[in-house]
Amino acid sequence: MVTIREVAKKARVSVGTVSNVLSGSESVRPELRRRVEEAMRALDYEPNQIARSLKTRSTKTLGTVVTDITNPFFPQMIRGAEDAALERGYLLITLNTDDHVDRERRAVTLLRARKVDGILLVMAPDSGDIGHIRAAIEGGTPVVCLDRAPLDSPVDSVCVDNVKGTRMCMHHLLLRGHKRIGMVCGSHDVYTSEQRLAGYRSVLEESGVPFDPSLVCFGDFRLDSGYKMAKELLLRSEPPTAIFAANAMMGFGALKAMQELGLRCPGDIALAVFDDIPFGDVIQPRLTVVAQPAYEIGRRGAQLLIERIEGRASSPDAVVIQLNPELIVRESTASRLH
Repeated sequence: MVTIREVAKKARVSVGTVSNVLSGSESVRPELRRRVEEAMRALDYEPNQIARSLKTRSTKTLGTVVTDITNPFFPQMIRGAEDAALERGYLLITLNTDDHVDRERRAVTLLRARKVDGILLVMAPDSGDIGHIRAAIEGGTPVVCLDRAPLDSPVDSVCVDNVKGTRMCMHHLLLRGHKRIGMVCGSHDVYTSEQRLAGYRSVLEESGVPFDPSLVCFGDFRLDSGYKMAKELLLRSEPPTAIFAANAMMGFGALKAMQELGLRCPGDIALAVFDDIPFGDVIQPRLTVVAQPAYEIGRRGAQLLIERIEGRASSPDAVVIQLNPELIVRESTASRLH
């Protein structure tokens, strides 16, 4: 096995310089860094990460906890986080909670026991108790929340502007002539649900359209709940003329309900969703969406987390990054009411 001393000898530098290159130190001159990297490639040198972690107390590993790995939004987000992590020499571990807070707590505990340097977290529906997040941060393991942030507690987070995105979509539907707009929402106690519902209500109130609570149904951001809630709305004596689904999976469920009931979209009912996913524009009809920068959420989150780990964060207080969504109008809202 090639040693660090052999790398140093071939590169004609000190062992300390090789160590600084391996740790990502910016103090190494470019010419010396180039020689060390060339020597490592020539010798096929692989650093002993276990030995390095014992010495530096850093495993160069990040944990990522998401709520539903089968939702196409999250793999895009993880890809962004992984790319940012690899750029800085970190490995990413991903765990799934299925939207259960108890499983989230176990995941955070497990990652801390494995000595990850920091955690990226998509929160399960908020029970109001984020003690496990506070304990991780106070115990020296930084946490950055992605997509969903605690409702009342300042924590580093990277999210999209959910209110703005929903408002854009609601204005679009109102301009199409829709007044009875059903909303297929997520869980009551999830940050994204509360923000998207707030955007929905604010546009109705500003437009002089009475808010009808019977047109809002709460589910769990999964396809089956979207299907059940949309079907319930569509079978009412006064069904909505348009449905806004709070994420793509529930939107697909709503589309399934429409097709099952023999309704044409957008001819009989319009549909818009919060989320855009790969290949979503090939579904018939092509869906009008509020597109989230999922990859960028993950990338910015990992960058912020690494800045916390390495002591380079812009503020000792919680950093909140809010990214802009984009309304993409497609066929599912094409018909105008008369």
